[in-house]
Amino acid sequence: MRTAIRREEHELDTLPLTAAGQAVMEERDQEASSPLMTPNDMPEVDSQQDTAYEHRLDRRTVRKLDFILLPFLALLFLLNSLDKSNIGNAETAGFTSDAGLTPSDLNLSLAYFFAFFVLLQPVGAALGRKYGMARWVPACMSLWGLCTILHIWVRRRWQLICLRVLIACLEAGFYPTTVSYLSLFYTRYEFAVRLGFFYGQTAVAGVLGGVLSWAVFSRFEKLPGVTRNVEGSWKSWEVLFVIEGCTTMAVALLGFFWLPHSAETAWFFNSRERVWAEQRIRLDHDNVTPKQRRRASIAVQQSMVEESETGTDNASKGDEDDETDNEPHHHLLGGPTITRQLSAVSAKSVTADTGLSRHDVLSAVLSYKIWHLLVCNILSAIPATAFSVFLPLVIKQLSPSLNLSPAASNLLSAPPFAFGALVLFLFTYWSDRSHQRLVPIFWGLGLLLIGLLMTVMVSHENYILRYASLCILLSGSFIASPLTVAWLTNNTPEPGKRAILLGINGWGNLAGVFSALLFTPGDKASGYIKPFTWTLVCVTASFIGFIMFWVLLVRENTWRENVTARWTDAENDREELLGDVELKDGGMAMPIMWIAEHLGLRRALMWLGWERSRRGDEKLTFRYSL
Repeated sequence: MRTAIRREEHELDTLPLTAAGQAVMEERDQEASSPLMTPNDMPEVDSQQDTAYEHRLDRRTVRKLDFILLPFLALLFLLNSLDKSNIGNAETAGFTSDAGLTPSDLNLSLAYFFAFFVLLQPVGAALGRKYGMARWVPACMSLWGLCTILHIWVRRRWQLICLRVLIACLEAGFYPTTVSYLSLFYTRYEFAVRLGFFYGQTAVAGVLGGVLSWAVFSRFEKLPGVTRNVEGSWKSWEVLFVIEGCTTMAVALLGFFWLPHSAETAWFFNSRERVWAEQRIRLDHDNVTPKQRRRASIAVQQSMVEESETGTDNASKGDEDDETDNEPHHHLLGGPTITRQLSAVSAKSVTADTGLSRHDVLSAVLSYKIWHLLVCNILSAIPATAFSVFLPLVIKQLSPSLNLSPAASNLLSAPPFAFGALVLFLFTYWSDRSHQRLVPIFWGLGLLLIGLLMTVMVSHENYILRYASLCILLSGSFIASPLTVAWLTNNTPEPGKRAILLGINGWGNLAGVFSALLFTPGDKASGYIKPFTWTLVCVTASFIGFIMFWVLLVRENTWRENVTARWTDAENDREELLGDVELKDGGMAMPIMWIAEHLGLRRALMWLGWERSRRGDEKLTFRYSL
């Protein structure tokens, strides 16, 4: 893999500058008097060599992200999932009895854990965005790894509760912060497949946690010669906590050096790739055409050639760049326009992992879309959260005549999860290729509903068909949540607001609470028919909710289209750049401002940090993707 990347780097470095690129360089002095130039003013670029250059540069940039950044983030999520579930593995080895506690103490500590973990999701996401994922997440991981190790000294209930609460506070916001960080480096329709790989680590954690626990418990149960200063030999659950805690801390410390704060500081990119990694995100945000992308790649070529000839970098360009940086449209493709110096490094990187304003927080909290999606997400996630815990119990009750052993029940729970992981990858791939999010969600929920209906209607005697229905059910269970996250990232250009939205969406973990209330021991004898029926109702409500969400988006896009159609080109350009064009009919562009105006709360919103101008998806020239 490394050899292939180096070979591509050599080929790109030796690739001659194209005729169009030479033309751009020759006209550079003539362009200096004009801060902007339109795509029509730029030389035509249609040669195969230009297309090959862009394709190679883009492929190599994405490949490095896929093989260096994405696997490390997936490893962090894998360790996060292991650290959440290790206390359950430890309990099977007698954790509470050895520590002088009761099973009810463990249940109480878990209740506190999930209460703080769910409640603090937006807070954790906000702090992660404020201080930067590259610093915040490794710091939190180091601390929760230490807390994991401290479990070996627990002897009182309050000690266990305090440790679980500390871990919950440190882990809260990990998922939204990491997903928000990942979305900074990938274009909108590269993201879902990568998110599917990232999200799939929950299934890997289930497998790895079981295998690791089996290996530790069988090896260290009564190992002679390994002693502590107190109470003699180590217990197997103590070894498990130490191994997982130390591994988490070691990887977290590595994260301080591995994770870049932006593409501009990525250690694994060369100078060409750093510029292009930033530029490709800007181009994606501005929906440019393939021809404009080729022109942008030529600008990257131009920048690299200039650097090699003058021996200077972008920072040495002097007052000319300083004046350009002060313009509100710097590095934007505002409608038909494109900035003159596409290759220059921006004062504020679009892939930077820090930056949060009060407007970002208010805009996220006051968005009706996130609350609508949150309800749909909670209802659709009940099967996934329920079966992550209860699937072996459900399989054990497939048919009383089978009398399955615990080992057989756990073994039979693997194929449904494998189906779920496979179908998730296929759906995320389809979603990226088709540039759709909601349609794959509809089909995924439809698959889930079919599985639920079969599970409820098939009799206990037909256990083969019941097992097949569980496989179908799990196949559709993991699709809605990651594609909802993908929709949020695609339709929230402002990174700060995006981080808060993903934090609020983290409250979808409440599905775990509802699943625990539904799947009770009292329903075991009936094969959990009643919980399955209620789950069917919840998923149906979620399906209807997503349809309503689709209708709302179509109506809002249509309304915005009608409003901007009455504007002049100058007004459309101003809205694209500044977001402050007044509506001619005196209406309000955002529902929250209409409500604030009628309740006399406009000044209060302004005092809290709301800005008069619209930003990101609030701009009326923005269209929501479906």
